[in-house]
Amino acid sequence: MMLLSFALAAAMGMSAEPPKAPDCRYDRAAMLAMEPDAFDQDLEGGWRTLADRGCHREAADLLAAYAALPKAAGNTMILWHEGQMRAEAGQYPQAVALMRRTYKPTGTDPGYWNAYVDGTIAFLQRDRAALERARAALIAIPTPEQIAGALKDGRYHFTTAGGQKVDVPWPPNLDVLDGFLRCFDRDYHTAMGNQACRNPEGG
Repeated sequence: MMLLSFALAAAMGMSAEPPKAPDCRYDRAAMLAMEPDAFDQDLEGGWRTLADRGCHREAADLLAAYAALPKAAGNTMILWHEGQMRAEAGQYPQAVALMRRTYKPTGTDPGYWNAYVDGTIAFLQRDRAALERARAALIAIPTPEQIAGALKDGRYHFTTAGGQKVDVPWPPNLDVLDGFLRCFDRDYHTAMGNQACRNPEGG
C-alpha cells in the first residue's frame, strides 16, 4: 500500500516528502536584550523575523518572555502581537485573552482601536453578529478634521516625517474586519493574510 501511495504521488507530480519545517532557531538572549521599539517594530529584526519564517508559536513565546521584562511594562502592542501570533498558531482562547488586555481607556482613543479589537475577538470566537457590530461601530466614528482633507476613495494619504508616502485604508483596520467577514469560515491566518480576503479588488 505504501509503494502504491508513492507511485500515485509521483504520477500526479506530487512530492512524497512532507513539507519542510521552518528553521525557528534564534538568539533568545540577543532578542530579549533589544530595546522595545526595535524588538517590536523593526521589520527586519526582533520577533518579526520568526513570524516571517512561519514560526508563529515560537514568536508568541518570545513575545510573552519579552512582555514579562520590566522595560516592556505597559506596552500593550507587544501583548497584541503575541495575541496575533497565538491566533496564527491556532491558539484562539489564548489569543482572545491577550487581546482583551489591549483595550484603550475611554477618552484616550476615538474608538478605532477598540472596535478593531472587538471585531478581531468576534472573528476568533466565531460570532459573526458581533463582528458586524464592530465594523459598524468602526465606520460610524467621525473622521478627525485634520485627516478628512487627506482622504480619497476611502484611503488616507500622507507623508511621514522621513518622507515616506503612505496610503492606507480608512478607518484604520477596516480592511482587516472586511477580510474577516469575507472569509469568516476560514482560519485567522487565511482571513488575515490572504489578499482575496483583505482586498479582493486590489489584485
